[in-house]
Amino acid sequence: MTAERNPKPLTVDIRVFMLITVSAMAIAFGVGVAMGPTAAELAMASAGAAAGGHKLPEVHSVDVSTAEDAAALKEDSELLHEPAGQHLLVDIKGIEAAFLDSEERLAHAMVETVKGAGLTMLSYHCHKLIPMGVSCVGVLLESHISFHTWPTEGVITLDLFTCGPNPLIPVVPSIKALFGIPRENDEIMAQWSHELRGFRSKKIPNKDNHNYALLDHNSDLSQMIWSPMDCVYKEQVYSGLTEYQRVDVWDVVSLEDQPSQDDVLKAKLEPTDSRWTTNELVQPTRYLFLDGVLQSDNTTHKEYHEALVHPAMFAHASPKNVAIVGGAEGATLREVLKHTTVESVTMVEIDQQLMDLAKEYLPQMSDCSNLDGRADNCFDDELLNLQVENAKDWFLADEAETNKNLDVVIIDAIEPEMSSAISKDLYEEPQLWKTILDSLTEEGILAIQIGYAPTISDPKPDVGYNAPREILFQTLENLPSVQAMFVYEDSHVGFLVPKSFLIVCKSNSCRERFYAAPEDLNMEIAKRIVSSSDNDNKALQYYDGVTQIYYQVAPKAWETIYCRREPTPFECDYRHLDFGKGIYEFKMDAPAEEQVFEIMTDEVEGTRVYSKVDIPKGSYIMAEHAANSLQLSSKAVENLSASTDVEFAKFVQEHGHDSASKGSARRLVEIGASYFLRIADSTAEANVGRWIPPHPQGRRPKYSPVYERHRLSFDVFMVATKDISKGDELVKYKYMWSEE
Repeated sequence: MTAERNPKPLTVDIRVFMLITVSAMAIAFGVGVAMGPTAAELAMASAGAAAGGHKLPEVHSVDVSTAEDAAALKEDSELLHEPAGQHLLVDIKGIEAAFLDSEERLAHAMVETVKGAGLTMLSYHCHKLIPMGVSCVGVLLESHISFHTWPTEGVITLDLFTCGPNPLIPVVPSIKALFGIPRENDEIMAQWSHELRGFRSKKIPNKDNHNYALLDHNSDLSQMIWSPMDCVYKEQVYSGLTEYQRVDVWDVVSLEDQPSQDDVLKAKLEPTDSRWTTNELVQPTRYLFLDGVLQSDNTTHKEYHEALVHPAMFAHASPKNVAIVGGAEGATLREVLKHTTVESVTMVEIDQQLMDLAKEYLPQMSDCSNLDGRADNCFDDELLNLQVENAKDWFLADEAETNKNLDVVIIDAIEPEMSSAISKDLYEEPQLWKTILDSLTEEGILAIQIGYAPTISDPKPDVGYNAPREILFQTLENLPSVQAMFVYEDSHVGFLVPKSFLIVCKSNSCRERFYAAPEDLNMEIAKRIVSSSDNDNKALQYYDGVTQIYYQVAPKAWETIYCRREPTPFECDYRHLDFGKGIYEFKMDAPAEEQVFEIMTDEVEGTRVYSKVDIPKGSYIMAEHAANSLQLSSKAVENLSASTDVEFAKFVQEHGHDSASKGSARRLVEIGASYFLRIADSTAEANVGRWIPPHPQGRRPKYSPVYERHRLSFDVFMVATKDISKGDELVKYKYMWSEE
């Protein structure tokens, strides 16, 4: 049987195949050219299509209007051709679909926007999209405008970029009006952002006020209001120039905002309501900016002004006569009027227009209606003596007469780091600060808000952004009448970064009150602060004794920056224990063979402490026991002395010492093994001394975050002042805690 074979497939030479294919393409191309329209026919067909309304893009050109306009533009050519500009981005939702699909209506809105902005349209190009939507771009003499629409979704996104001097923020309302045609049963929602672009020069329109132009992307106004796109509500309430500064008031609701307690109570929200975590019920926050710098807002003004005023007021035993520099909103005045000890308040504010604007747009700032015994409006209170003039002139007017007898002066003006004429008048005038201090009584207190808090990354304080503040500090430190200075800050008062404050004292006695225990301060608050007629709106909402504890320890950044001064301050070498040195402890529960000290007692010599090992100079002696020293206020010591427990009072006197921080009225009592050390009358006999030696200048600096932050450590830790050999007795100098 023979097997069937498959038929052999046909084969074609590849060269023959390629020749046939190329020949066919050439023939087809030739036939097409021969039978198609001529170039003239194509041109006529294109013109006919345009006349017939086919959807080809239309180009419109607009010339600069007149010779006068051209001349004016030529005068501004330096600004127009600077490699920098403003960029305005606007997104609008809820727009009528027919409008968003109409090239004609959209082009008209674009042209009107350009006209209203004072810009010059050169030409524009619009393209109708399929199936729906329009994209347009307009070429401006100053740069461009463009947008794109989504009719079905009711959305348009628009951007306007200019290199000219005209500000773009005022254009936002007209863009909303021209493009925000609402669709049925919907609301217009708009969000926008304004950014500075390119590389701009540092030309200053007003040499006396570096913040006048406000075209600064680093300003609070730009970062908080203009730049963020995620604001569901952002409306300009007021913008204008007073005689002295630019004033801006804005209402804002951010996308992430959630209801406050007031919003919740007003809406009577139930626990299951979904609006707890949305911004639907959020009332706008109203912000006040001066020369682009945030001053206050209507939600955190109580926290800020309580933080500014009350630490200084309670640092004085009984403030009667108070002066306020600045404070046009009236909130600083409101806080001062909460003290029943106050008999007169002189407020020196240069800007009457700003005061009037604050009353109109921020009336809650000067509301004293809940304070018993005060006028409903703080500005109407009988204790107020309002002086509308330059504070510098007011203080220097009768410089020879230094008996104004003020107890507290509060400076609530623009920050020292600002470059405005007002801040320069206040912060860069040494004679003014001397006069202000001279106007205070011997126990007088000066309080100053000193701008944003530093960070540990900042350079030395006399350069850069912090330099004006350092000039102020050193000016105050060099005044003979200044005895103590304290810095503190608060991160909960409504600003982008913590706000900082300075208290300056003419007497060290303020230290006792500044470092008061919370229970003592709360008692003083209860005695001094006026009562409130509104149980739900107490006179003090934020400040109390525990808040003051937070102010008593300046954050480490202040210490870090202070220690970058040149030359490095002496005390900066003692910011922490030297981990290269040994720590020799007496362990209460350790067996005798593990002890490094031996405590021996006999009837003749009493109790003595001896070393069982060699202790190098500089080693720490009984640091754990020292750290557990008992702290007592001067009042507590007085109460002990008057009590029946005579033995304990005697122990406090014999084994305690007063704090080296003058005016702190604190006594430290050694309650560990260290109190067994024998006391010598001379330094030559002693071999144990305090950790930080006396300051080389004979007194501690008036301002030193190091001394203030480590005051307890400096009051208790001891070191070996010389090498101590095995078997030597440990002896401390009688006056080692009171050498300064």
